[in-house]
Amino acid sequence: MRTGARRSVEVVAILLTLVVGILIGAFVSRRMLTPVSGARPRLLPAPSPVRLSNSFASIVKRVEPAVVNINTETMIRIGRLPHSGPRGDPFNGLFGQLFSGPGVQRRIPERSLGSGVILDPRGYILTNDHVISRRDGDRPVDHISVTLYGHDGRRYTARVIGTDKLTDLAVIKIDAAGPLPYAQLGDSRSMDVGDWVLAIGSPFELKDTVTAGIISARGREIEPGPDGQFKRFLQTDAAINPGNSGGPLVNLAGQVIGINTAIETSDGSSDGIGFAIPSNTARKVYNSLITSGRVRRGAIGVVFQPHQNQALLHSFGASRGVVIDNVQPGSPAANAGLKLGDVIIAIGGQPVQNGDQLVRIISNSPIGRSVQVEYLRNGIAHTTSVVVGDRDAILAETNSPGANQGTAISPSAGNILGVTVQNLTPVQARRLDDSLHLKHSQGVLVSGLDPAGVAADMGVMRGDAILSLNHHTVRSVEEFERLQSALKPGQDALLLIARQSGRLYEPLFLADTVPQSK
Repeated sequence: MRTGARRSVEVVAILLTLVVGILIGAFVSRRMLTPVSGARPRLLPAPSPVRLSNSFASIVKRVEPAVVNINTETMIRIGRLPHSGPRGDPFNGLFGQLFSGPGVQRRIPERSLGSGVILDPRGYILTNDHVISRRDGDRPVDHISVTLYGHDGRRYTARVIGTDKLTDLAVIKIDAAGPLPYAQLGDSRSMDVGDWVLAIGSPFELKDTVTAGIISARGREIEPGPDGQFKRFLQTDAAINPGNSGGPLVNLAGQVIGINTAIETSDGSSDGIGFAIPSNTARKVYNSLITSGRVRRGAIGVVFQPHQNQALLHSFGASRGVVIDNVQPGSPAANAGLKLGDVIIAIGGQPVQNGDQLVRIISNSPIGRSVQVEYLRNGIAHTTSVVVGDRDAILAETNSPGANQGTAISPSAGNILGVTVQNLTPVQARRLDDSLHLKHSQGVLVSGLDPAGVAADMGVMRGDAILSLNHHTVRSVEEFERLQSALKPGQDALLLIARQSGRLYEPLFLADTVPQSK
């Protein structure tokens, strides 16, 4: 009996021990899972789209009254075709009236649509130049009609205050009975990739259309060439379609941070890639247009590659800057002593990293004022003072017939072809070598032509590179002059030239007979 009782006591003790252990374990586990503060875990709330939607709605109510629809009309002439119906044709009289013979023209209206935004309560509207210009871009359209859908729905006739084709911006004005609602230009530099924006306008003439998206990229370059240097776009995925041009791109503060201008598209409608002129660019253009009707930009008359790499800069002993490919004769740069192959590294104390920076500094500099230009020549630093000129005047001089043809020259015993040449710069020679895969550097640059000379008759153009004359390789001005002076009247002259096509050179043979002396 004692043995059985003892066993019972042991079993009970074990069970009690197990129960106590389980209770202690549960208590410790609960203590470990519960925060020390005793607060219960917070559930994650579902995101609410209502707040963002309300923000969009309030912005639209504030800005939309200042957005306008623009319709334009221009009368264009089209030629009529002659028509002669058979005798007795019942439609002959009708066709005879419509098609009255060769050389007769009729006028038909050409219409376009776009958007704009009022920036001044007196009726000054910012839009795109291509919205209010003819398709050829030479002059404004005949009639501009502006409708204020968000204000009183009235339609007004607008007049052009000024246009700027380099940024594709224009200012027009309407005369209303009282002050108009207007929008505020914001700071486009404050916009970051990923920021929300709204596009407001009249795509496909659907008035007061609003689309939402984000800033997809900044400083986007979509137009190659010198003129594209003044267009660095904000890219957005907010839907932009034909008719949105000239309308505002708005941030969540209700400020205009861009003017919708272009789209990248495969079928003419939005593919989610739209471009807007930044408001900081638009502000400068707007202020210039309402002040003087035009935008004046500075220039100094140098030509350079739009994109330069470190290998190119290192070859000139520079780690940054812009290598000069050409200096226009008589330009401010030429007068200041700048030459081909110089590397501009700073302007007015501002370091120059690339061509865009150089253009921005010079174009914004007051015309007629001097700026200090720091440059490298053969690796040695120099400084010169350059008087900023008017870009339009410098370009007009560059594009004049005399500039295109070079200085007119008269053929002589030593210049029988009627052409003057200069040695290639290292940059030009390297570009030529890369394009044509030349074994050895060769060529001279045509800098002047006699319009009545042999070379001009052959088709030689200023800017061509002459590689050989009568199968003799040309490597320098001296070599070309020696070969040219050896030509005789009546002798055939065969030139191998390289002509620039885009960024590459294409070889071309040209030949003619040297005329007999008079």
